[in-house]
Amino acid sequence: MPRLMIAGLSGGSGKTIVSMGLLLLLRRAGVEVRAFKKGPDYIDTAWLSWASGDAARNLDTWLMGSDIARASFVRYGIAAGLNLIEGNRGIFDGFDAAGTHSSAALARALDAPVVLVIDATKMTRTAAALVLGCQKLDPELNIGGVVLNNVNGRRHEQILREAIESACAIPVLGALPRALSNPLPERHLGLVPPREHGAMAALEERLLELLEGRLDLDALLSIARSAAPLSAPQICREDLPDGRSLRIGYIEDAALSFYYPENLEALQYSGAELVPISALADSSLASDLHTLYIGGGFPETHTQSLSANQAFLVSLRQACANGLPVYAECGGLMLLARSVLWNGKRSAMAGVFPVDIEVCGKPQGHGYAELCVDRANPFFPEGTLLRGHEFHYSRIAAGADLPTACAVLRGTGCSAGRDGLLVHNAWAGYTHLHATATPAWARGMIAAARKFTAMRKSPTVSLMV
Repeated sequence: MPRLMIAGLSGGSGKTIVSMGLLLLLRRAGVEVRAFKKGPDYIDTAWLSWASGDAARNLDTWLMGSDIARASFVRYGIAAGLNLIEGNRGIFDGFDAAGTHSSAALARALDAPVVLVIDATKMTRTAAALVLGCQKLDPELNIGGVVLNNVNGRRHEQILREAIESACAIPVLGALPRALSNPLPERHLGLVPPREHGAMAALEERLLELLEGRLDLDALLSIARSAAPLSAPQICREDLPDGRSLRIGYIEDAALSFYYPENLEALQYSGAELVPISALADSSLASDLHTLYIGGGFPETHTQSLSANQAFLVSLRQACANGLPVYAECGGLMLLARSVLWNGKRSAMAGVFPVDIEVCGKPQGHGYAELCVDRANPFFPEGTLLRGHEFHYSRIAAGADLPTACAVLRGTGCSAGRDGLLVHNAWAGYTHLHATATPAWARGMIAAARKFTAMRKSPTVSLMV
């Protein structure tokens, strides 16, 4: 499995542009590629999916452990071509001062060579010191080469090359000029997702133009092919309940698009039928759903359109009142709230939960989250530990004191150390869960759907577990 991790010394180093450009260049050259993202990020993964032409996967040793991360890589990677893993933050930035669960830790777990992207703005030989420091800090890490970013002309590039190659004994594999602008627009959560960008053909042409002739593709592939053979245990999903005959809806549109492919695939693996729904375009929910899944996204940038689709919001509110099991994460919580305040304008939402949401100017929760389920709910047994992540600029500003399903052991949650608001058979919280890291999630979704079918036949049946 030829593989490379593209890592940086910090966020904003240019590793996303290098990763996407390398994937596009190799695909144009007829090389098969797959992409992975270190960490729980949805948006970078969506861009990597677009650039690679296939679903990119998230790998995180804190969420799923090193063995499961390795098994997931083996499951979804390819035997030839290139498997590219984009790191996150700085290469050694992790869970603690020791760099636990960092990009470097993932590279070691995958036995993957690393290419460092160095922002060379206003430096020359100091760049070599930075690379040498990475080599000395973790001698077991296989740093195979360097790509320079923000290079100010040929002379600057030549000095950087000589300094790094002489001091660090690894090659410079590419150099991107400072004059080249980043064609990827950003906003408060990072990059704008691909489905909102538009003009994707023009963007592809621009990225190819940026990277054309500036990366040594042969050398990069050679380093990737030098990685040792990799094996891992299979990911077992045989303990899922039988989902045949069940219809599970999920809302996916420009407002709500944050879904790990493994989550949807786990539901399909059980035999359930997935029903895509748009909160922006559809006039109502299908009446024959057995469960509804609402992921995260950017509902705040679409509040007027969401609020204007009153027929859909009424349908959603009525379905929840009728007992439909609904699992909502972050943006899904916002859709189910009474209202959302964004840029000084308040917009009415579905009103399933009698709370008002405010979108703030800085993050209200950001990082790994750990929850303990301590109250009866439709999806998880009490005592279940859940590991996930949160990244939200919104918060609950006002509303009723609602029951919640979980104590927050790490993270922010909804409020006062709690997460997982409960109304009827709906769960809504700020924590995102990954089905590979938390198999209980898919089991809970299928079990809740199965119980709902029984409840409709016999109203005395309860979904609470």
